[in-house]
Amino acid sequence: MEVGWEGLRRTPCGCAAARLTISEGSVEIEYSVYLRGDIRLIFQSADRSRADLAAGLLRRAGVGAKVRWMSGVWCVQAYTDTLAAGREELRRALAEIVKEAAAVGLVDGRRAERWLKKLERGGVSRRPKYLVRLTRGGSLEVRFASTNPNSIRREARRLEEVGLKRGVHFTVKMPGGGRDGYVRILREGSARAAWLSVYGSEGRRELARELVEHVLQRAGAEGGGVYEKARKVIEEGKARGSLTLRGFEGRVEVGGVGREVRVVEWRVEESRRGRALLRVEIAAEVDGVGCRFAVAFGRYGKKGEVAGYARAKADAPGGREADAERIAAVVKALTGEEPRMYRRNGAIIIVCGRRHLEGLRRFAELADAVERWLNSR
Repeated sequence: MEVGWEGLRRTPCGCAAARLTISEGSVEIEYSVYLRGDIRLIFQSADRSRADLAAGLLRRAGVGAKVRWMSGVWCVQAYTDTLAAGREELRRALAEIVKEAAAVGLVDGRRAERWLKKLERGGVSRRPKYLVRLTRGGSLEVRFASTNPNSIRREARRLEEVGLKRGVHFTVKMPGGGRDGYVRILREGSARAAWLSVYGSEGRRELARELVEHVLQRAGAEGGGVYEKARKVIEEGKARGSLTLRGFEGRVEVGGVGREVRVVEWRVEESRRGRALLRVEIAAEVDGVGCRFAVAFGRYGKKGEVAGYARAKADAPGGREADAERIAAVVKALTGEEPRMYRRNGAIIIVCGRRHLEGLRRFAELADAVERWLNSR
């Protein structure tokens, strides 16, 4: 097998790209390689048989790849962690592209260094292969199955060594009656592992990093949609606690109007009386006008969906309408998501959901309380 590349360039979207060719015997396929948030290798064709050939050649190169119908063409894709599991010839060619792109300023040096370490180390994992896929509802499923109870117990212990908790971050079902048992990492578990890979103790960081890389590698073997979902969960986990409310300032647009937001004070309380509530109180200035409000998060309905509610104040500067707009600006500045509003008996109710709570979780001052409340029963 021979692997070569040429044509390093900057694309209109600003990322580095090159052409990579893999040939074996009389078969030769040209792929596109893009360097942006990760290394992406892509092949597209209107001819299904040609796409099958491209996927087969990648598999011969040690890279898990499948053919998928996307946007009117047959597409084969592979990503950083999957490519790092490939043969030495492929990893060496990719490393040359990364080095050259970094040398001419098309790729950030530190990002290039991380990629090069992965390509040099290869994709060898000490973990058994997990199944990583999307459920019918679009959720990320990460599961290891076996008929051997010792294998299930061993993998559960490994997850506990990473710092994940059974029943909170992963679930276990022992095999029986000829059926497989399984260890299933919940979405919260994948995000927690990502957080531990950055902020965990020294010993756990490496274990968590290995697990995260394995999940991404297996997701990459499944294809673009699965990989993108896994990467989103991992990035969300790494972002938790990465920001601080102290000195926070931001600018957002709400209702077509730009707003300047500055956080002044905050407080978070967990209530166990009756319905378990998490109350997040924020004092801020919006365009220089003071704004103080509290969002009370609870679980509602049979599925326990997370929702939080706040009320605009009639005695606030400008009345309820102006106060509601200021609250919406603060929520959007802190979470990246604008809340919904509705009116009832003259009152204006601001409604937040789980996405807003996950956004607040990025702040170090709130992260622990939010995690405790979300994981409580």
